[in-house]
Amino acid sequence: MKAIVLGSGVLGTTTAYYLAKQGHEVVVIDRQEGPALETSFANAGEVSPGYSAPWAAPGVPVKAVKWMFMKHAPLILRPHMDPFQWRWMAKMLLNCNSKSYAVNKGRMVRLAEYSRDMLRDLRADIGIAYDERTKGTLQLFRKQQQVDASAADMAVLDQYGVPYEALDVEGCVRYEPGLRYSKDKIVGGLLLPGDETGDCFKFTNALAEKAKELGVQFRFGTTINGIIRSGSKVTGVQTSAGEISGDAVVVALGSYSRFLLEPLGFTVPVYPVKGYSITLPITQEDAAPVSTVLDETHKVAITRLGDRIRVAGMAELNGYNMDLPQSRRDTVEYVVSDLYPKGGDVSKSEFWCGLRPMTPDGTPILGPTAYQGLYLNTGHGTLGWTMACGSGRVLADVISGRKTDIDMGGLTLDRYGNAA
Repeated sequence: MKAIVLGSGVLGTTTAYYLAKQGHEVVVIDRQEGPALETSFANAGEVSPGYSAPWAAPGVPVKAVKWMFMKHAPLILRPHMDPFQWRWMAKMLLNCNSKSYAVNKGRMVRLAEYSRDMLRDLRADIGIAYDERTKGTLQLFRKQQQVDASAADMAVLDQYGVPYEALDVEGCVRYEPGLRYSKDKIVGGLLLPGDETGDCFKFTNALAEKAKELGVQFRFGTTINGIIRSGSKVTGVQTSAGEISGDAVVVALGSYSRFLLEPLGFTVPVYPVKGYSITLPITQEDAAPVSTVLDETHKVAITRLGDRIRVAGMAELNGYNMDLPQSRRDTVEYVVSDLYPKGGDVSKSEFWCGLRPMTPDGTPILGPTAYQGLYLNTGHGTLGWTMACGSGRVLADVISGRKTDIDMGGLTLDRYGNAA
């Protein structure tokens, strides 16, 4: 079978690799000049199945109002005259209840745990290196209310057998010694020892080279103009370099996926949620993070990547805007300076933003569509790196007609009813 993968971010590249491993002829098409140059470029660096949870959670609407008055707010809303944005936000609000949260988090943890296992297998199989660390994630609480609210998350972790440890302040410092300079700012934390970290950009580029060795063709600098179909069957794609035919087409275009699908008569509820990051050099080894610390108050992650620190977070609903305002930089700089004041040199930081493709319920959309030969791998939100290997593997299994290792229930487009 000839498979065409649209997009060379971490989701598209992992899908291409697993398809090639299963013996398929694979072509990857991307408008950029290389792999992982958009959302996968400078993300938080977390592979965090234990922290896989939807933004749509109980209490978020009330919190969103409070965040409007915060200087360093984790959520920024920029309303547009865009009906899609308003419908998406309405659907998200409908998921902000305990029942939906438990269902959605369960689906996400299921895929994320499997994905972490696939990443470990891949690392052992091909010896790929990407500044990886396997020292877990520490969710950091600045308020007692956050400690109390974490009980609901721990219940879901118990349900799926995900290891964790509730820590007091001294316990947090034991796992992250650099926090000794800011221990008065925190009240406790939740350690997720099974989580990992790594540079998504380095990983994707290294895996692309391995995929090439398996025969995968990467066609960079190529614009995707549309999907070609004959009746209810997809037969290829139209590009700036001409028509490319294939037996299967995988749409892994992140926030831009819906634009390619709308001409086919359906859409996917995926909206861009803008995130920001800075990357700075470490200046004092014992004052820098060991792994990943997630500041629950500001929803900002601080991650160790080799001799660098990556600080990433915030969720901005602002369409496809790619501006880099100083106020957003101030937020990520504030968080790392507040928690790791001696860890890195903020004056030498590199500022970046990316559009994370988010569904209203937080769960990605994987698998087939109503069109024969058309498959989706999108909507992972802030967890594309966390869920990449698992998503790529299960989708390759689906396309190959193999039984998947995990239950696909709730992960496909079918959960949106008529939209499928």
